[in-house]
Amino acid sequence: MQSEAPLALVTGSHRRLGAHIALALGRAGYRLALHGSHDCELEGWLAEGLEAEKVEWAGFVADFEQPEAAAILMAEVKERFGQAPDLLINSAALFGQDRLDTVTSYDLMRHYAVNCATPVLLTQAFVAAADGAGRSVVNILDQRLANPHGDQLAYTLSKQALAGFTQIAARELAGQGIRVNAVAPGLTIATDDYDAAQMDRLADNMPLQMLPRPSDIADAVLYLAKAEAVTGQTIAVDAGAHMESFPRDFMHL
Repeated sequence: MQSEAPLALVTGSHRRLGAHIALALGRAGYRLALHGSHDCELEGWLAEGLEAEKVEWAGFVADFEQPEAAAILMAEVKERFGQAPDLLINSAALFGQDRLDTVTSYDLMRHYAVNCATPVLLTQAFVAAADGAGRSVVNILDQRLANPHGDQLAYTLSKQALAGFTQIAARELAGQGIRVNAVAPGLTIATDDYDAAQMDRLADNMPLQMLPRPSDIADAVLYLAKAEAVTGQTIAVDAGAHMESFPRDFMHL
């Protein structure tokens, strides 16, 4: 007998921002299909949080540079849980360092495959496997799309394509009762490229004089997952960064 708890497939969910989204969904009552590109070993705090909340979850590995990965992943999730997901979060992303004078065709194709083509194909498989209306897709974009700069060109172009797909899919799937929305985070989780003083300086330069927290992104995802009258929308969760035009990526400022 199928569990009454809804099922969410979250890509790129065993680490970083995707992990925070996964934990928030688990706490909200979702069962979780958690994806990793090369392994599905969870960050310690995520594993502990899921155990504390008694969340039912399973891990899946899929390399999104492979064209068949999306269909295989969806089939594996359906076999493991006995149903298709109710919610699809396209969070996995490739983020390389390139500009117009250095980007290669290989860079462009890899970023497009992971950041746009796979979310499109996962959505296709999600719709094909769906059993009834009321399902939802949330794509993770980037605040930079409002005012793009030249850094990480392949990444930016692939996210712009995913933003366009969000609008197209929302129109195409509304008649089936499937909603498609997006969240555009700002700088949220620092990498080793940032030091504490730089993070403080960047926070002061945001319109709200702060940086978004992972929980802020997760809250927006949860809202869109449950907002039955909302589709085709992108929520920027970035302390207002999308209202400013930055000349370069934050790591250079």
